[in-house]
Amino acid sequence: MADPPFSLPELLMAKPWTTIATHPSDEGLLELRVRDGRDFLIMVDGRVLMNSHANRSELALGELACEHLSGVKAPRVLVGGLGMGYTLRAVLDKLPADAKVTVAELNPVIVKWCQEHIGHLTGDAVSDSRVKLYIGDVAEAIKAGAKEPYDAIVIDLYIGPDAGHDAEDDPLYGRGAIKNVARALTKRGRYAVWGEYLDPGFVKRLKGCGFVVETSRPGKGGLRHVVYLATLKRAGGGA
Repeated sequence: MADPPFSLPELLMAKPWTTIATHPSDEGLLELRVRDGRDFLIMVDGRVLMNSHANRSELALGELACEHLSGVKAPRVLVGGLGMGYTLRAVLDKLPADAKVTVAELNPVIVKWCQEHIGHLTGDAVSDSRVKLYIGDVAEAIKAGAKEPYDAIVIDLYIGPDAGHDAEDDPLYGRGAIKNVARALTKRGRYAVWGEYLDPGFVKRLKGCGFVVETSRPGKGGLRHVVYLATLKRAGGGA
């Protein structure tokens, strides 16, 4: 999910948006829009999900999740949510050539748009040889990771943790889901999650499931989204 897009002067001078692709979904009509050949939006049911003009929190999410893996041999990373590919790009830029990155995306049309319309925004991150696409629920990919754990799990969905999620049974942010993450991480693993705003309940659940948690709000000014960075406590009490 992108940070707020434009200042008032930019909006007043802006050229109109043009829809270049659409696709029906359970949540409403998905649209890919472009303006002036360089600014892109992904929308659903008239709501902006992602904006190419503002991506600092997505980039920070990928960087923080994987900055500890640059010297690790053949690290394994799971990215939940492709979007426009900015988080994936940041992840790849932190990883060595022998890394393996699984990207879980529910809607195959998002993959298609990244390949056919907006790949240039991220240097065709989705086509990187290290990337394997999984069309399906990232929660299922996390459960499968218990057999072959990941060195980082990165969740960048347009709905982040908030007080409206069931604290026990939410499939992504509830206690059960967090325990699944813990089982799917290596000892050096990190769990990084994007959020629209800070949810103290999610932080509490992470800590209660054995994680040491840091939060950051990338950038300065404007609406600053949240990056949760969680690592499992090691034996003896350290992170």
